[in-house]
Amino acid sequence: MILGVEFELWVVAVLCLTFFVSGFVDSIAGGGGLINVPVFLLLGAPPEFALGTTKMSATIGKIAALINYAKNGLINWRLAFVGLPAAIIGGALGTKAILYFDSANIGKIILFLLPVGVAAVLLPRRNFNTANTITRFKLYALTPMICFVLGFYDGFFGPGVGSFFIIALNFFIGLTLVQAAAMTKVFNLSTAFSSFVVFAVAGKVFFLLGILLIFFSIAGNILGSSMAIKIGSDFVKKVLLFSLSLLFATLAWKFFS
Repeated sequence: MILGVEFELWVVAVLCLTFFVSGFVDSIAGGGGLINVPVFLLLGAPPEFALGTTKMSATIGKIAALINYAKNGLINWRLAFVGLPAAIIGGALGTKAILYFDSANIGKIILFLLPVGVAAVLLPRRNFNTANTITRFKLYALTPMICFVLGFYDGFFGPGVGSFFIIALNFFIGLTLVQAAAMTKVFNLSTAFSSFVVFAVAGKVFFLLGILLIFFSIAGNILGSSMAIKIGSDFVKKVLLFSLSLLFATLAWKFFS
């Protein structure tokens, strides 16, 4: 039983493979979270546990990426400190909001939001004209607004939020795509962490299973990042789109049959 202390071996094996594949895909094209949550649901996990356990692995996985960006001097710490409180509050409130629904309705909400996450990942990222300086309005008004709204989305659902952050920071704040990707790790880590804390306090996380899955996610990320140049993101995005279409159809049948 997936809710019991001991998990069935085949369930653990499938989830380990899923998190390895999602880590591989995420490191190349993004969208790994769009694979984890649906597979959790198809294996019989309550939707809130699927979201909570995935948030646990996401929080740990983003730390390594953030350290790499920080070492290369790509983090704008003033921007980070202004946006962090809004991101944390948004993530926590979004999670509290999704927990007001029962399991059946959470599953249907996830089903309807999956196309939103897919669209975010597959959207082409144009490098819009960037500003040399960040105005006070962008710093103290737009940045907290973006962090709160996307933090709420991350806490409520999550997949695709990284792409939304990159697009918003590039278009509205004027960061380059590289700078936006770096700052996304800061804000996304804070939203994922606050969301995870709320899920954990509510008892909606499979902790022991989550710890195991983190290692497979890291392994997938390592392999994916090393093969990114050879494979290319376009091919991976096509495979991701095909896989997600199958998952979406299966989940639709599960929740509405």
